[in-house]
Amino acid sequence: VQLQASGGGLVQPGGSLRLSCAAPPSTFSISRMGWFRQAPGEQRELVAAIGSGENTNYADSVKGRFTISRDNTKNTVYLQMNSLKPEDTGVYYCNTVVPRSNYWGQGTQVTVSS
Repeated sequence: VQLQASGGGLVQPGGSLRLSCAAPPSTFSISRMGWFRQAPGEQRELVAAIGSGENTNYADSVKGRFTISRDNTKNTVYLQMNSLKPEDTGVYYCNTVVPRSNYWGQGTQVTVSS
């Protein structure tokens, strides 16, 4: 099963977006979940992670601007992105922090531009 991220779009610098992604219950309940970003011409990188105990970690580039959260009743992980910058542009994916190849979906495009 592929995980489908949603909520992307075109936003001006300084704007906000909220991404969401649902995962199979059997995986979600026991796994650290992550949001990954792939900018044009670059490798996919992990930008935020959250454990089953809701401990979080962030890439330095997004720390203080992005917030990852999870709703265990909906098996859904969210990424609240504030103060967006042009360098946040890319395709955003969700997966387990140790990625499962079959979970990669099409991602959701985030474009930050004036």
